[in-house]
Amino acid sequence: MHFTKEQIEFVYGIGRRKLKLQKFNEELEKFYKRQKNYDTHNQLLDGRNSYSKTDQDAAFMHMKDDHMNNSQLKPGYNVQIGVESEYVTGVGIFQDRSDNTTLIPFLNDMESNLGNKYQNIIADSGYESEENYLYLEEKNQKYYIKPQTYEKWKKKSFKNDISKRENMVYDKDKDEYTCHNRKQLRPIGIIYRTSASGYRSEITVYECEDCNNCPYKSKCTKARGNRKMQVSKTFVEKRQISYENIISEEGILLRVNRSIQVEGAFGVLKNDYQFNRFLTRGKNSVKTEFMLLCFSYDVNKLHAKIQNERCEKHLHGIKIA
Repeated sequence: MHFTKEQIEFVYGIGRRKLKLQKFNEELEKFYKRQKNYDTHNQLLDGRNSYSKTDQDAAFMHMKDDHMNNSQLKPGYNVQIGVESEYVTGVGIFQDRSDNTTLIPFLNDMESNLGNKYQNIIADSGYESEENYLYLEEKNQKYYIKPQTYEKWKKKSFKNDISKRENMVYDKDKDEYTCHNRKQLRPIGIIYRTSASGYRSEITVYECEDCNNCPYKSKCTKARGNRKMQVSKTFVEKRQISYENIISEEGILLRVNRSIQVEGAFGVLKNDYQFNRFLTRGKNSVKTEFMLLCFSYDVNKLHAKIQNERCEKHLHGIKIA
């Protein structure tokens, strides 16, 4: 095949007809510039959904101080702290909106900096995930993570909801659930889900043997056919272990202290220190700024504990009314 160089003069201005080749060339240049712009944005995003023009390391997030009550987004960071005996012992600055993806890198960073790992990990429900449970088990760390459905479990409406898996009888030997109408939900297949962090979980799909003419179907499912249910056996098992941990006597004491010490530290930093926004830009600068703030917090905390003769006290007792 032979190619010849066409001598074509590109024309511009009103009243001058452009050839097809010139139009094609101009469109190609537009696409190239657009693609180059997309590549630049994707490089800056680095897996995030957004970034700020004033601080390219920051991501847009919902803030608690939403004064206009319109769910406005502002550029910011997800700040994590680890607290022991009322002292801040670890600091993490993340671009993730969700807390559950920050737990593993935060604990790895703390273990690397401290040269040791904690025996007990106490965290709120926002950190619950199958991946986090398995990670803590592999590290031989006992976890006290409140299940995301913990508060719902207490409600009468939840306990009376026949559609919930928790309210069905489960036979572990046969691997089947029994619904309110005494029909069996048996496994029909397995699907896999991959999280944002790349973790792959196994989900078992159960289907009821027969939902025809069931008087409770409207309260159990909206499906036209038989009721189907997806269950991660690993997650259910680890969640139950964590639930039993947090309702134990030791678990109640540790959870109370998590609320007092962690939330208390954030309260002092935000309200007493009037620290409501970072003065620097960039993830590294922001982390340095926050670490300096936490250093000052720890010094003040040490002084307060010396004055109150509480240096050897690590946990607050539970007050019973």
